[in-house]
Amino acid sequence: MYDLYHADQNDQWRYTLGTSGKRPLITIGLNPSTATQEKSDPTVARVQKVAALNGYDGFVMLNLYPVRATDWSALPTRADAEAYARNLDEMEKLIAQYETPTLWAAWGETVVQRSYFLRARDELYARVAKYSPQWRMFGDPTASGHPRHPSRLNYDWKFQPYTLD
Repeated sequence: MYDLYHADQNDQWRYTLGTSGKRPLITIGLNPSTATQEKSDPTVARVQKVAALNGYDGFVMLNLYPVRATDWSALPTRADAEAYARNLDEMEKLIAQYETPTLWAAWGETVVQRSYFLRARDELYARVAKYSPQWRMFGDPTASGHPRHPSRLNYDWKFQPYTLD
């Protein structure tokens, strides 16, 4: 189903999921849930639909932390150092493949619930600046200024610029 898929051998850490394209929508979520190479999940289905509705010829789902959990609160309070480092390397490697990539900031409010989410967000933002990405969020930010998670979207919303401040 998805031709872009990269995970560890036990499929517990997922780095990349998506479909190829010359101009994909690269989405940065919080952590992977249940989607696999063979089946979607609600978040990935929404991301894929937003990409198609907005003229992208593919999509890639990345996450600030690669460890699978259906609820962020099931994640450890401290990041696994190997998972954390490899995930950032894999994200940068993928983003570097595209000229002026579009990155959809889509991690939602819960980014503040683990310090390593915020650290990964900030490090990714700094690492990929050299590739001149176009950072976007879908719809208006939350009341506290965070980009919205795909599970809480309206397909009528539009992309708008996102800056980390």
